[in-house]
Amino acid sequence: MNKTIFEIRKMDCPSEENLIRMKLDGISNIASLNFDISNRILTVFHFGQIDQIEKSILELNLGSKKISTEKTNQNNFTETKNQQKLLWTVLGINFSFFLLELTTGIISKSMGLMADSLDMLADSFVYAISLFAVGRSLIRKKRIAKLAGYFQIVLAVIGFFEVLRRFLGEENIPNFLTMMIISFFALIANGICLYILQKSKSKEEVHMKASMIFTSNDVVINLGVIIAGLLVHSLNSNIPDLVVGTIVFFLVTQGAIRILKLSN
Repeated sequence: MNKTIFEIRKMDCPSEENLIRMKLDGISNIASLNFDISNRILTVFHFGQIDQIEKSILELNLGSKKISTEKTNQNNFTETKNQQKLLWTVLGINFSFFLLELTTGIISKSMGLMADSLDMLADSFVYAISLFAVGRSLIRKKRIAKLAGYFQIVLAVIGFFEVLRRFLGEENIPNFLTMMIISFFALIANGICLYILQKSKSKEEVHMKASMIFTSNDVVINLGVIIAGLLVHSLNSNIPDLVVGTIVFFLVTQGAIRILKLSN
């Protein structure tokens, strides 16, 4: 048995973990995968060569680099029995906040909230693919991933056009208070998702690590919308809201491209 350690610089939250799991699904010489999101480390326990595994990880363009490979006597791996339950939980949280942020974004005329709702939907897609593809053939899994990826891109493109329309038009100033309050609760929701998934990895990880939380893209986005709300209020302009919306739509597009790569 061999143990290979990878550094994955862009593994910021559990959605990247699920992308990696889906990408490596079907590689027969993998015995177990151990994810340390807080330190952006993936440990792969495997038989034989690492070449195919390393190639698959690099194809995701997550800033991956192999650190080391060594022999190990470890051969007893136990998967968390309640993994599906946890995935359903985080899927429910993300999809609920997608609906909440989309609704309040439309009401408050905030592109930042609407864009963040799409980011929540993107994470929901990743968790849903992991759940609904269980036990299905590799071809079926790739079809599900392709459908989700294209759907995300369509929504992101619509979002970009809406940002452009609002920038060129004379839209009302978004409600900064709604932006900040909803984004604050979304920040808490993302923290909860990270906590319950990381907690499931090991009994030693029952506390929430600040380094894990504050390096997450999702949390950075939430903080960005909060800051945009403050700037909207202080500058009496919708430009900060449009800027944040554009950045988030771009990040969602990047995530969709990663999902599409799983279908190749």
